[in-house]
Amino acid sequence: MDEVWPWLASLPPPGPDTPPRSSFPLSASHDGGSIVLQADCTSTSGSGGSTAESVVIGFSLAVHSANDDDVAHALWTSETFSAASQLAAPRLQLMAQLLDEVIALAPSIASLSLGRNLGPDASESKLDAVIEATGTDGSAAAFFSLALLLRLFWLCALEAPADFGYLFFQALGAEIERALGNCTRALGVFLLAVGPDVEERFMRSLGYMLAKWCLLREMQAPSAASPDVACLSYASEVHGLWVLKGYAPVLAMPRVAGARAAPITASPQELPEEPALRYGLVHQQLEAVAQLEYAVSVRDKRFISVGVRVDNIRVRVVRLGYRKNDATEGDDVMDGERHFPSRIRLWVGPRFGSSYATGPSLGRSTGNPEREVEMTRTVKGSFSGATKLANSNGGPRVKAKMRTSARARNRSWRWEQEAEGSAGVFEGVLCDPVTGTEVSAWHAGANGGAAEADPSNSMRRRYGGPGRAFSKMRGLMVASDELPEEVTWRVGREAEGRTMRWRVGLRGWVSYLPNEVRSRHFETRCVEWAHEVDLPLVAAANGEESWSFRNL
Repeated sequence: MDEVWPWLASLPPPGPDTPPRSSFPLSASHDGGSIVLQADCTSTSGSGGSTAESVVIGFSLAVHSANDDDVAHALWTSETFSAASQLAAPRLQLMAQLLDEVIALAPSIASLSLGRNLGPDASESKLDAVIEATGTDGSAAAFFSLALLLRLFWLCALEAPADFGYLFFQALGAEIERALGNCTRALGVFLLAVGPDVEERFMRSLGYMLAKWCLLREMQAPSAASPDVACLSYASEVHGLWVLKGYAPVLAMPRVAGARAAPITASPQELPEEPALRYGLVHQQLEAVAQLEYAVSVRDKRFISVGVRVDNIRVRVVRLGYRKNDATEGDDVMDGERHFPSRIRLWVGPRFGSSYATGPSLGRSTGNPEREVEMTRTVKGSFSGATKLANSNGGPRVKAKMRTSARARNRSWRWEQEAEGSAGVFEGVLCDPVTGTEVSAWHAGANGGAAEADPSNSMRRRYGGPGRAFSKMRGLMVASDELPEEVTWRVGREAEGRTMRWRVGLRGWVSYLPNEVRSRHFETRCVEWAHEVDLPLVAAANGEESWSFRNL
């Protein structure tokens, strides 16, 4: 598929000797069926009595049936693009149309009033910047292949005959993996250019295809590992923030050792709802955003101080599916059966193996949670007067009872700071508020199967009630009021004015425990992302920091 991009650039210029149609085969089956990309050139007469002719070019995706090789059935036809000068502009317009259409098909879209995704002029200018930034390393060709594969997937899923849908994954599964592995740089540039709204729609459309791909791989080979390339991420330095974003279909995340989970296929002794539940859990995607705010200051002539704090962390598991009526979303029982974040580990520091920075100096002690205890004492008494029975016992009697109760305040999430080499680590763990069990580390049968260590009961109805650990949108948001402490490093003054490479990474665990339904299914999965970002060692004006900790 990487050859499609240069093929579009190598098409002969329009002219009288140019063939009206050129084809590029995309996939073929053993029985003769195939999918091809076609380029069609047509000439149109000039308007207003002009004798000049203009040439336009259009593209189409067509399928050849195994029983009728001579007839091609067009599944999709693009708009027509002017080919007056060269074919670089038409192939850019083709990419813009492909991206616009796959974004419009994104599942699990919030009920917002959204117009056209990019717009014809804006989309081409943004993609032109992507090509300029990534065209030298072949990443742009892989990104175009990914856009073409994604549009072809939706065609096979919605419009093509069933056998072509199977042909898509059978013949193009390796192409999907290759495109994902090679387009990382271009994908990050594109997502930064289009903004978070379009990014979310595009990544959910892509995530739906990847979920189906991983599902087919697991059903064909349950013991085979899921492809790591399906867990996409990028990081950047923007306006004084280091931003890391990651997307991972749940089925592409490796299972944590010891977690009990059953395959998608049903066992003879299972109830029908068990495989149906696991099939629904497959169509989910983890979306994580980590924003770190950094500051560079010179408060001593011997060194430069680099401080980093957490601006916010947002983690959410979304459903990749469609609903006939979005108004009934809250009434869907399966909507609450999702994986949920159970552990977050975020780290930041100098490039691995470097020696130009000293630290980190942490701003939070080892977790020693404060226990708030409220004591209540109740005294009840009674007095027995002078009765015959009392006189026989020597006089009146006084009876008293005392009862003591204690109430402790617990939190679901516990956050700590650590150091790992030259990196500072922010780590949060979800704990059962009743027993204190760490959900990500628990598995069925732990502690001899002790009922008090099982977090299943406490995690039921986890999206409702005053003490819930997650928002109503099934997500987790950690702001700077939860993690106000900074982590600092010291860098020699000889590095002042330079741009250094810093590393930032995130590792996330998601777990599943039944929420509203009755099931014994439980699993924990984990994914890890790591990137390098830029750190300009330029101090703020007047030697002051770019942000203050005085109000924290």
